[in-house]
Amino acid sequence: MADDASTLYAKLLGETAAITWEELQPFFARGALLQVAGDADLVEVALAVAEDYQTKVAAWLHGGQLSKMQPGQAQDWLERDPDLWAVVVAPWVLVQERVGKPALH
Repeated sequence: MADDASTLYAKLLGETAAITWEELQPFFARGALLQVAGDADLVEVALAVAEDYQTKVAAWLHGGQLSKMQPGQAQDWLERDPDLWAVVVAPWVLVQERVGKPALH
């Protein structure tokens, strides 16, 4: 990873935060919410989006590791209220369900 990319990675890592689905709903309504698969590195995906790494982003979109939030998934999260982790890469908010980690409630 180049120095600039590693600096941006660290910045994005520092900007990730736990978030509730309720807080994300306005972004979903605007079509600005991207879902990152649970097995992907949220910050790596955010870095690729921020740096416009089209080949990586296209591969993730094609492979399903990155997608625009779909209404069915939004409904599922509304009903389950899972632990979510998000980072902003304007104009997008990238969100990932935290799986396999103990709840901090």
